[in-house]
Amino acid sequence: MTNLEIAMTRTWAEIDLDALEGNVRSLKGLLKPGVKSLAVVKADAYGHGIVEVARKLETCGVDMLAVAYVMAAVTLRKNGIKLPILCLGQSAPSLAPLMWEYDVTQAVGDLENGLALSRAASAAGRTIKIHVKVDTGMGRIGFYWPESGWEAVADEMATLCRLPGLEAEGLFSHFANADGDPEYTRMQMAKFAAARQALADRGVTFRLGHIAASLGVLRYPEAHLDMGRFGLVLYGYASSDEEVESPAELKPVMTLKARIAAVRELPKGAKIGYGGTAVLKRDSVLAVLPTGYADGYPRALSNRMSVYIHDRLCPVVGRVCMDMFMADVTDVPGVRAGDEAVLLDGRLMLKAALAGHTIIHELLSCIMPRVPRVFIEKGEKRL
Repeated sequence: MTNLEIAMTRTWAEIDLDALEGNVRSLKGLLKPGVKSLAVVKADAYGHGIVEVARKLETCGVDMLAVAYVMAAVTLRKNGIKLPILCLGQSAPSLAPLMWEYDVTQAVGDLENGLALSRAASAAGRTIKIHVKVDTGMGRIGFYWPESGWEAVADEMATLCRLPGLEAEGLFSHFANADGDPEYTRMQMAKFAAARQALADRGVTFRLGHIAASLGVLRYPEAHLDMGRFGLVLYGYASSDEEVESPAELKPVMTLKARIAAVRELPKGAKIGYGGTAVLKRDSVLAVLPTGYADGYPRALSNRMSVYIHDRLCPVVGRVCMDMFMADVTDVPGVRAGDEAVLLDGRLMLKAALAGHTIIHELLSCIMPRVPRVFIEKGEKRL
């Protein structure tokens, strides 16, 4: 039995690298000539497998990758990835040696952090590339840019950009509500433009300015600036929690599958699962699926979701357990142990997000490492 066959005996996630390539091609087609592309591969490439996804993205011609923390960039470098890598999360100064050793571009959102990185780089005779983060309305990290009285902030940012040992390559921000508030989003754009101009007036310019992530890229062409960031859209979804029309042709990349472990015939009135939250209303046939919340299938979907078995929708019955849950296959003839079930895919992902009161980002990124990723490319499957 091959390792691939073993991987597909329980629960596995199929990652369609050809769909990923098509998404990249479509998204890059939205950008104006000369605008660069940044592919976000944080959270293990949204659960898709960071190394294989990054390798594919490198062949697709994206210009930069983004991760959340320095060690993710180190992993990519150790696996041969050559693309520029931006670390979006603000990092401890003690990680500075890794930044120059592995050529990691670091986001910096305050002067204190920048001073510490500067001291470390200068002492070693090295240089760290940085992208300066300006907070235009997210309230997370970055130099907070007010509506007025921003001169002191601009001075502080200019001071950061002139520190020895740092090369200020980029200026960036992030939309807080690109899917719901055009007025607020345009206010953020205006703040970003003001910040960039204020820095230019102080003699500080940037090769790259970027603010538009997934929905920003799709909905606000004027916000593409020097580089568009592809996050959730890269993996096939235009929105995290609603149906929206997309100007890019997107195809979901991940399908979560399981092989039925057992088929049970149970009588009317039987209670199913922990707490007996489901009571059978008729004599029923249940498929036991070897997947649970320890695999990343949320317990919140208990009694609220369906899966596809023999291409028929089958409701989840009872509470999702750590390693298993049940689905009603009474109306699906011929179901046997060993048959495949589709637990999450492009048809089910949004339904699952709504049923579980969450977003597609979380569903994708919570598929656990114990679930093998099976990569599909040109019709061939591999680990």
